[in-house]
Amino acid sequence: MALLFKREGDLPRRSLWQKIKDVALTDVGVIVRGGIDPMSLERVEEMMLDADFGVKTTLELVSELDRLGKQGFINSDKDFLDLLRLGVQQTLEKGNSDPALRTATSGPTVILVIGVNGAGKTTFIGKLAKRLRDQRKRVLVAAGDTFRAGAIDQLRVWSERTGAEFVGAKPGTDPAAVAFDALDAGITRGVDYIVVDTAGRLHTSGGLMEELKKVVRVIKKRLPDAPHETLLVLDGTIGQNAVSQAKTFAEAVPVSGLVVTKVDGTARGGIVIAVHEALDVPVKFLGTGEKAGDLEPFDAKAFAREVLEG
Repeated sequence: MALLFKREGDLPRRSLWQKIKDVALTDVGVIVRGGIDPMSLERVEEMMLDADFGVKTTLELVSELDRLGKQGFINSDKDFLDLLRLGVQQTLEKGNSDPALRTATSGPTVILVIGVNGAGKTTFIGKLAKRLRDQRKRVLVAAGDTFRAGAIDQLRVWSERTGAEFVGAKPGTDPAAVAFDALDAGITRGVDYIVVDTAGRLHTSGGLMEELKKVVRVIKKRLPDAPHETLLVLDGTIGQNAVSQAKTFAEAVPVSGLVVTKVDGTARGGIVIAVHEALDVPVKFLGTGEKAGDLEPFDAKAFAREVLEG
């Protein structure tokens, strides 16, 4: 996994671990003599909450560190860091956590991509198309966000750039009709993957959520076992709002995987953990930049290491 937390200008960002070490773990002797100081643990809690780990995850991780400290397993800053990383990794590996893309047993694999405006859906689809094309897969991209002409044009450009096939329609066309036409074309042409974009729905709009349900119904009408993946794209910089968005989308349609974008310039990577815990849905990809290759398959161990970079 590429480095997630990059330099800004000439100065490196201070990682969450550096903040914890500087402010909360100044006296290693206290740890060695009998556990972590309660005031230090309180500061660790504050920093993890500020990094968007969420209340439930934060309390569980800090409680476990307190227990391990009292049992003598934490005798240095390194011990603390290693055990905190392990706790983050194990949290991400709980429950439904397989990051691999699910594929169809026969015929094309249909991937439906959902999320609000500005989360990075269209860019993610372009990156995913490139990744699949690099694996020599035949890909068809469907421009189902018919409310924005710019989204249609953007996907057309991505398709040309990556060598993916393209199905679109005029702005204002019924998105469900675009999805149906895309499946029809993909089946006829024998493609391996059909990736369907959807409008950047405001998650507070019930009418738009009903439209999303209609898209899913139409896809199932053409291919009963599809969509094989419904990937929710979330902006990693919006904090706990991402959890609210995720819950709203999951109430409308079954979400099978998460894509968290814009994690390259923020030390608030805990939102990845909070959303996984809230939905019991695996994180599939991280968007780490704007370039076509800036898409990382999710790896819990690598993420835990980088979100707590030493």
